[in-house]
Amino acid sequence: MDPNVVAGIIEGFASACAENGVALIGGETAEMPGLYKPGEYDVAGFVNGIVERSRILDGSRLKVGQALIGLKSSGPHTNGYSLIRRVIFDLNDCGFDDKPEALQGASIGEALLAVHRSYYKLLRPLLERDLIHAMAHITGGGIPGNLVRILPDNLAAVIDTTLWPTPPVFTFLQQTGKIDRDEMFRVFNMGIGMIIAVDADKSRDILTMLADSGEQAPVIGHLISAPKKSA
Repeated sequence: MDPNVVAGIIEGFASACAENGVALIGGETAEMPGLYKPGEYDVAGFVNGIVERSRILDGSRLKVGQALIGLKSSGPHTNGYSLIRRVIFDLNDCGFDDKPEALQGASIGEALLAVHRSYYKLLRPLLERDLIHAMAHITGGGIPGNLVRILPDNLAAVIDTTLWPTPPVFTFLQQTGKIDRDEMFRVFNMGIGMIIAVDADKSRDILTMLADSGEQAPVIGHLISAPKKSA
């Protein structure tokens, strides 16, 4: 391992931990020259957290009429990259430095390597004030596959996908790969990386709190009484 590269990786860890108020408590390295080529590095990690049992968000506080607020994503957020590689590199023979018009000045590499957002700083004040009743992290499976996981059997979510703009990277992927819109929403977050359920009468105050933190978040839907599904 190149000591300068390893030092840069650890500096990145330390910076991210400091930014999010968490501690880096351990780690290890391994050199496997038979597996990795010179100059290749594979980094993996995980986060442990703790919450009081009485404050666990398990969906039991969800009710008809509650509002769903969407926090924007910065891009694919580490999901759908098998499809991305096929569309961009196998089917269209693009390069990382290419700047297609749909990306509005960004290169393909810049769009695909946008840092996965951390929502911790935004959500912590809301959680401390007990304003959030449930949260859905929009990862693989998109909004349909993740929002449904927080809903009890007697509730469903209605989402209006016109209430936020589709980020250029997803427009580019859909056009380049000729991907069906429903498939795009099944694979990607499509611009919403986190959804929080809140009381409708408190949503305006919550949006103001988010705006004060620099987050222009829209209300993208609400909960209705229906069989468990997202619409």
